Amino acid sequence: MPRRRTSSSSSSTAPSAPSAPSAPSAPSAPRNRTPQRVRVRRRSFGDLVKAFLAFLVLAVLVVGVPLALAVTAGWPFPGGAPSLDWLQREITVTTFLHILTVIVWFAWAQFTACVLVEVKAALSGVGVPGRVPGSGPSQLLARQLVAALLLVGATAASLTPGLSQLGQSLEGNQKPSVAAAQQTPGLFAQQQEQAAATANALAEQAGQAGQAAARADGGASAAHGDTKYYRIQPPEGRHHDSLWEVAERHLGDGRRYKEIFELNKDRVQPDGSRLSEASLIRPGWIMEMPGDARGGELVEMPDAAPNVSEQVQQQISDYARSGDHAQGGGGAQGSGDAQVSLPEQRPAPTPATPANPVTPATPAPSAGQEHAAPAAEQTGRSFGLPEALLAAPLLAAGLLGALGRRRRQALWQSALGAVGGRRGMEPPTPTGDAQDAHDALLVGADPEGVRLLDRSLRGLAASLAAESRPLPVVYAAWMSGNGDLHLQLAQPAGKPPSPWRQGQDQTFWMLARADAERYEDADTAAPYPGLVSLGTMDDSRLLLNLEAVPGLVSLSGAEADRAAVFASVAAELATNGWSDRMTITLVGFGDDLTPLAPNRIRHLDGFEDLFETMSAETRQRRGALGAAGHDSVLTGRTGPAQHTRWAPHLVLLAAQPSDEDALRLAELAADAGRLGIGYLVGTEGADLPGAAWEMEITGEGRLLAPLLGLELDAQLLPAAQQRAVVELFTEADPERGPGRPANTPPFLVDISEQGRPAVYARLVGSYEIIGLDAPDGERSAQLHEALALLLLHREGVHPRVLSSALWPRGVTGDVRDALLERLRAWLGTDADGAPRLGTDATGRLTLAKSVVSDLDVLRSLYYEATQGRGVDSRQVRGRLLTDALVLVRGPLLADRPEGRYRWLTHEIIDAQLPLLVADTGLALSEFHLERNRAEKAIEALNAALRTAPADERLWHELLRATHATDDTGRLRALAADLIGRSGARGLPPRTEALLDELLPTWRDGVAAAG
Repeated sequence: MPRRRTSSSSSSTAPSAPSAPSAPSAPSAPRNRTPQRVRVRRRSFGDLVKAFLAFLVLAVLVVGVPLALAVTAGWPFPGGAPSLDWLQREITVTTFLHILTVIVWFAWAQFTACVLVEVKAALSGVGVPGRVPGSGPSQLLARQLVAALLLVGATAASLTPGLSQLGQSLEGNQKPSVAAAQQTPGLFAQQQEQAAATANALAEQAGQAGQAAARADGGASAAHGDTKYYRIQPPEGRHHDSLWEVAERHLGDGRRYKEIFELNKDRVQPDGSRLSEASLIRPGWIMEMPGDARGGELVEMPDAAPNVSEQVQQQISDYARSGDHAQGGGGAQGSGDAQVSLPEQRPAPTPATPANPVTPATPAPSAGQEHAAPAAEQTGRSFGLPEALLAAPLLAAGLLGALGRRRRQALWQSALGAVGGRRGMEPPTPTGDAQDAHDALLVGADPEGVRLLDRSLRGLAASLAAESRPLPVVYAAWMSGNGDLHLQLAQPAGKPPSPWRQGQDQTFWMLARADAERYEDADTAAPYPGLVSLGTMDDSRLLLNLEAVPGLVSLSGAEADRAAVFASVAAELATNGWSDRMTITLVGFGDDLTPLAPNRIRHLDGFEDLFETMSAETRQRRGALGAAGHDSVLTGRTGPAQHTRWAPHLVLLAAQPSDEDALRLAELAADAGRLGIGYLVGTEGADLPGAAWEMEITGEGRLLAPLLGLELDAQLLPAAQQRAVVELFTEADPERGPGRPANTPPFLVDISEQGRPAVYARLVGSYEIIGLDAPDGERSAQLHEALALLLLHREGVHPRVLSSALWPRGVTGDVRDALLERLRAWLGTDADGAPRLGTDATGRLTLAKSVVSDLDVLRSLYYEATQGRGVDSRQVRGRLLTDALVLVRGPLLADRPEGRYRWLTHEIIDAQLPLLVADTGLALSEFHLERNRAEKAIEALNAALRTAPADERLWHELLRATHATDDTGRLRALAADLIGRSGARGLPPRTEALLDELLPTWRDGVAAAG
């Protein structure tokens, strides 16, 4: 995982707060690691009744049942040693009753064990209760009864499984030093529940004693002049110590972290490193504190020396002696020593120098960022395109791919007659905000990054399956600047399979971009479909695995800001390329997001519907996992049933639930990570019962997660861009209602003798340009490519779209502007002096009507034949269709250089051109068959099949035309050729039905050949 690069200057200004909001006025302080009582509603009379009834039920089941059994049936233990006579006795009713009594005793013992386990977990607050083998419904009943009983006197965090994961670091907790931190490395280290339980009990006692002593002493220590020190605590679960939290606990204000930073800046720490940035602290470091610091975790020298170990005393004494030296002049040198290298270059951490799990290193600009930030950003101009889409390369690529699929579907449905009035036509041209959004998607999309991410993850799953190894739990993925992929594991999982290698420590697996490019498509299920982009940190993109979170993920902040995050998450999950069979449930928002992926997105009105639906699904998944013998969905995805089970399901709940609903949801989500279900819940404040990971979105677009050590530039989809994107999908929907606007005809040219263009480009087949001299110099290929892009988009091309198409990895503004000037000079001017390359009112580049391509002529001929002059004249229609088919010389840009024209992957011309050629061939065939000219019809159909060989309509029409020749042998040969082309899949049903009609004996030929 990349890490932030520290500054080497000692004279820099004070750094920003670690894990803290950056607003200058009254910032919202992040929650510290001390336990916070969850706000719940006041206890009602109903709660007291529930608790009393729960007590009665527990008393009856735990105490009453054994007493009743002891009185009526006796104890289950035999009075003496068993003998063989027992097995030879006749089975009577009494024997059966005795056996039944033993079974009841066993059931009582199991239920009692469940009650004890639930009570222990509820009172201690140690994560999810342990599972009693085979208990199932018994443990669920015990959990509900214990929760109802303790509802009147316990905190919410102690009632619900998983709530204790909010944080266990109490004041006064004297934890082990550096070595303990190395056992749980990483940003989201795995919690060590048993150790935390013991530590918390001691910590609470020590914290209370320390706070009482501090209150009794008052300000005496500050007046006395003794120096106070704080020792950075090792990570506990997901929580990592930070200077902000230390200042908040011991100085009363997290913003005073700067005082601690200034007291300790550049001083040598026990592990030999130095503090150079406030957010880069390590467990075991010593921090000198201001004189007014309070709290049981502080060590006050020399008075507190007898209360700490000799090792800590020595470390503090050595650190105290470094104070004057550090303040004197070692500043710049100390900063230089604290540089953090890239993960793949980082040496393996030694026990004395633990790897810092907080922040990523500074890489070069990522591939997606380079693609999304060409010349305009470097010159300070945005050309009016929405920056939110430009800065989201993976989201843009997913949306663009889904939009392309939607448009292709519309084209095919129109070709098959499902939608009228669009045969051979362009899809609707977006306008206004939708056009800006489409241009932003073209500029910002990084399809190559999506492809590499998908292949890398599936390749990893295939390699692990080949080694019979389970998939490790992945909490996050980082896409670094040079295109490398870093997976952050929940816990060490051994040596990664080749070509993956271990990263900065055992919880990081890393794949270099060069190795990822050698991956091929793997026929395996997507292993981590819950990964979704949240934002960037130091040019590295974070994808959080919402599916693997051990509980709820909460997002606080203003409603509009939360909505932008939720919309971005929902849109990427619905359209990304690394997920299979994703289900996204939106609760209370996002009704208009359905057009993005109708098969993936579903809506629920409120919490009750959500709880009912997810309760049933949770039970079903638990049962399916148990029946399959899997402990989690990860093991199921690598097995033989990987394509039929373990589909991911992510729930996005925008509105904050009530306290009671939050507790119910938290209990439901306690086991969600194992079942492949993720929950992202919006909150108005900072507290949400059961939240495993807590995040906050600020008005400045920063995503903060102080306890996770995250401070990102958030990926957002604001309401305006959301509406524009949805409009793109709605306009492309082939099944829109009759009220849709009429389709705009394509760009039409004058096809008469007087309409000869000044510049004519042949695109259908090999690329030729007539009317211009060949440009000289190394920019010739780029000029041809730019002209082809403009010819395929007669509505105009945004300058940033043109720039990103020619230079996918970005270019400076002067280089782009120079190319445009060369293009203008090359195209020249018309006879009236007007330039052939102009700019419309929106700033988009457009070509004059005197610059024409053969594709424009082909469309114009077909349009005139079917909707223009050819409608009223058979002779004109036949001539126009014949001329159109003559223009077809092969696929589009058949001889384009390798490595260029990659922007064609965003286009649907690969579907439009074959359909247009097929429509032309079918129309011409119909024209000839009306005149009983079957040979001419066959000639036209064969010409169309050379460009559109997969069009089933052409083959059907060819069969009819061949049948019209009355040549049975020729028809039989064509049927055999068609059967050979169909391969193992066989002929489509409609083709078989047509053969049955035209050649009833065709099946006999198939049987003979077989």
